[in-house]
Amino acid sequence: MRFVLIVLLFITSLAAFSLDVKNDKVVRGATAFVEFSAQKGVKYLDVVCKKKKFPIFKKPEDEKHYFALVPFSYYEPVGVKKCRVEYLNAGVKKERTFTLHVLDGNYKKEQIVVASKKVNPKAPKVKKRIAAEYKEAMKIYNSVEQKSYISRPFVLPLESSVTSPYGTARLYNNTLKGYHSGTDFHADMGTPVKAANDGKVALVKKRFYAGGTVVIDHGEGIYTCYFHLSDFKVKKGERVKRGEIIALSGKSGRVTGPHLHFSARICGIQVDPIQLERILNTYLLKGKQ
Repeated sequence: MRFVLIVLLFITSLAAFSLDVKNDKVVRGATAFVEFSAQKGVKYLDVVCKKKKFPIFKKPEDEKHYFALVPFSYYEPVGVKKCRVEYLNAGVKKERTFTLHVLDGNYKKEQIVVASKKVNPKAPKVKKRIAAEYKEAMKIYNSVEQKSYISRPFVLPLESSVTSPYGTARLYNNTLKGYHSGTDFHADMGTPVKAANDGKVALVKKRFYAGGTVVIDHGEGIYTCYFHLSDFKVKKGERVKRGEIIALSGKSGRVTGPHLHFSARICGIQVDPIQLERILNTYLLKGKQ
């Protein structure tokens, strides 16, 4: 009987990993950070929310903890979200549930006047171009590099004022065309733009809506994007360092004037880049230089 009790206690201890949701209340468009303790006999697989899987990775230079980022789209309905951790316990697939609370971001609205051809383009050639650019970008954003390129805190791409925050509802020429998918920084033409962190350049291209574009893959499904650029200082496939000049700001694409649009994606989902940087610096890269 004593032997059976010892075995049961041992098996229970294998699954007794800690699960710590650092920010269980997030607004639409924000990202939750979930941390797990390393546990003998346990192999983490994914976090699943609404049938979408988010990978679990080991924290950098930390043998005792793992983490997962759980992003929520701007269009995610508010309410309680039931999520689960999928893992192997002594080779047997199991799961553990937890909840996240998605709140309304109470985002503002803004009017923007641009050339009509940029609001509802009708030319077949232009529409084909837009569709092709979207498909190309989403293929990149949905690719998850298993390794991480980052080891230090994120920085902002510009030391400048924010002219339009993430989430603002956009009315182009009095027509609602969605929401602001990133953060706009004030920038005169030709202002140097910095990489927010180490990574690999995944895209360098002039696009219809985004104009001059650079996308950096930071690994583990994390991407930062830099739009409306006037000149490129990097090439696709290049490795870049945090703070390195990757481009010059401009007014290309659908804009009213020169500025930098800075955005981020997690496993294909567009999120608030400033909130993402904040949680990564606080919970993943704290204490790093």
